[in-house]
Amino acid sequence: MAEKIRFHLDENVITAVAEELCRRRVDVTTTPEKALIGVSDLAQLEFASAQKRAIFTQDTDFLRMHRTQITHAGIVFCSQGSKSLGEIIRGLVLIWELLEPNDMLGKVEFL
Repeated sequence: MAEKIRFHLDENVITAVAEELCRRRVDVTTTPEKALIGVSDLAQLEFASAQKRAIFTQDTDFLRMHRTQITHAGIVFCSQGSKSLGEIIRGLVLIWELLEPNDMLGKVEFL
């Protein structure tokens, strides 16, 4: 059986995204539940990578970090206000269904 992507949602993502992913049995953690509110974006990315989780964010700072060739387990990015909640959920579930964790290593997927 193929390994499934696990996600971490940064503090810019509304909690409804995590709730909907959990309802679909997607393994997801959030910044508030892991007591990471207010820590740097780099610390968020390091946490997600250490946990082998792709981070979902709407913060362009993560795209800048990616361009510096920093090691990470994957970044899924969506510009704030560009997609509805349903579109975000469908996009994340599609990534979860089609890709494996190794497919995300060091890469960015855009919703």
